[in-house]
Amino acid sequence: MELDRIAIHDSVDIVFPPQQLVDALSDLPVTVEAVTDGASFDRTDGVVAFGPGENFLDAGWVHCIRAGYDEFDVDDYEAAGVSLTNSTGIHGTTVGETVLGYLLAFARRLHRYRDRQNESAWVREPQSVPFTLAEKRICVIGLGTLGQGVVSRANGLGMEVVGVRRSGRETPGVETVYTPDELHAAVSDARFVVLTTPLTDETAGMIDASVLKTMREDAYLINVARGPVVVENALIDALSSGSIAGAGLDVFETEPLPESSPLWDFENVILTPHVAAMTNAYHEDIAALVRENVTRISNGDELYNHVI
Repeated sequence: MELDRIAIHDSVDIVFPPQQLVDALSDLPVTVEAVTDGASFDRTDGVVAFGPGENFLDAGWVHCIRAGYDEFDVDDYEAAGVSLTNSTGIHGTTVGETVLGYLLAFARRLHRYRDRQNESAWVREPQSVPFTLAEKRICVIGLGTLGQGVVSRANGLGMEVVGVRRSGRETPGVETVYTPDELHAAVSDARFVVLTTPLTDETAGMIDASVLKTMREDAYLINVARGPVVVENALIDALSSGSIAGAGLDVFETEPLPESSPLWDFENVILTPHVAAMTNAYHEDIAALVRENVTRISNGDELYNHVI
């Protein structure tokens, strides 16, 4: 593939200003510029974008700035002969720290004190409610980059870590690894169930009413994967009935989360607007991936994080 231009599509503005990435890649031996919808591309162009867009199939290479590429029709890309790469491998620290924030907030009741701060209310939680994370069991479903970022931080807190992995292979820092067909057993005694799995045909809807019913009544569900991994109505029912203790949710079936969603109204739910991976240095991480692939294209090597 011959590469003459890197086009930074304005869809990346959801995460960072396009010009930041243009500036970070200004040293490349190709043209780097910001583009908008309606821009034209040819086979000598590489496009960097948040999601699929107009005319992308005319380019030679498209890079998704997210790990999840489920919005891209990989069959169309393969048929068009367009290479697609993603940004897996760079989110372990940011997402791991976000999950850590949820865990600490629920255990130390920080979310409730913040709620009361907004009301100027000096009210303590009942003594029986706060707990420590040490020795509590956490089940991490999906042990790739995101999952391992959570595992390492849970290890640091002295938690008992179990996990679910399609292959069932042993994973450093994880005491027991279950396979997906053992999901109910994996979550049954966990105080926290953390979802870090990609969205696939196999994982869509995997956290349904039966799984939620299997969880402990004092357990929390944390979702930093994709919204459709959870059957949202089943989760709302579980929260309403008190069959689980609460949830930390960064992703949802519909985004932005509709104002009419009951999830806004639960005091035992922490909502964040799909920002678990957000960092002020995100554009630098993406620039490193793009720069690596520009070098590989120049050398005729296989692309890094090659999807199709």
